[in-house]
Amino acid sequence: MAAYLPTAVVTNEHFTQLNGLASDWIIARTGIEERRKAGPGENANTMAVAATEALLAEIPGFDPAGIDLIVAGTYTPHDTIFTAAHAVQRHLGVNEIPTVSISSACASLLNAVEIVEGYFATGKARRALVVVSEHNTAYNNEADTMAGHLWGDGAAALLISKDRLGPHDLHIAEVITGGAAPVGKADEAVTLKPVEKGIVMPFGREVFQQACLYMTRVTQTLLDRHHLAPNDLTYLIPHQANLRISVNVTKQLGLDPARALNNIQRLGNTGCAGAAIGLAEVWGTLQTGANVIVTVFGGGYSYGAMLLKK
Repeated sequence: MAAYLPTAVVTNEHFTQLNGLASDWIIARTGIEERRKAGPGENANTMAVAATEALLAEIPGFDPAGIDLIVAGTYTPHDTIFTAAHAVQRHLGVNEIPTVSISSACASLLNAVEIVEGYFATGKARRALVVVSEHNTAYNNEADTMAGHLWGDGAAALLISKDRLGPHDLHIAEVITGGAAPVGKADEAVTLKPVEKGIVMPFGREVFQQACLYMTRVTQTLLDRHHLAPNDLTYLIPHQANLRISVNVTKQLGLDPARALNNIQRLGNTGCAGAAIGLAEVWGTLQTGANVIVTVFGGGYSYGAMLLKK
């Protein structure tokens, strides 16, 4: 597991100068202090490739020719035809394998893992690369005082194998996903339409409420199924949309707040890459017996949770 982050840092002061939003106001409502911004020539495809390169650097001696499936997730594509998955495949030079790009908003990471599970179950693949990459700043309207200050860019890559590859491997114990699109204002709470003004979030309070509800519920379901108490978790890695969501979910679960991993303070909302980047940040620190749950919620009200064990 590895991540890629652009080098450019955008602090809250940028938005203070742009539209008068005070840094303390942004921090109080979102937890965000700064975020990363892709540079000239960077996009969802190049960041997906960079995350893949970082991942392969973490696995000395691994031959990319052994990858027989690539699944990429993003809602901020550089190209809707030559997708991030195609860009990664071309970079690796691994020909004639299934190459899939998906978007289920900020839940894409877990849906990508489920796609891998399906290919594995049918015997169509054995080693899959999952890449999640978001170029939010290419779509964002910074002048939007409701949501323009939320977004950051970044990518992460995960190699999933049916066979154990090394001592740092984690076992995917279970993935649960779902969609709650019939609920509330799921059709308009968060949208990104090319013909309109970028990423908009007119019903942020409802998104907050639904995220807290579904992320808590699906995480508790995983804990119950695997007979784990909240504090049996080494880490809970929630979707990085708002620090207050993480605090709320942690409180509802009765989890020690120190076990909730958050990077939104440094990176902003990096979409479906946020939780994956968080997982990459602690990957090398996890010891035998570790339990990690990644829990996500996205626009359109897709949600899910994944339990990893070591």
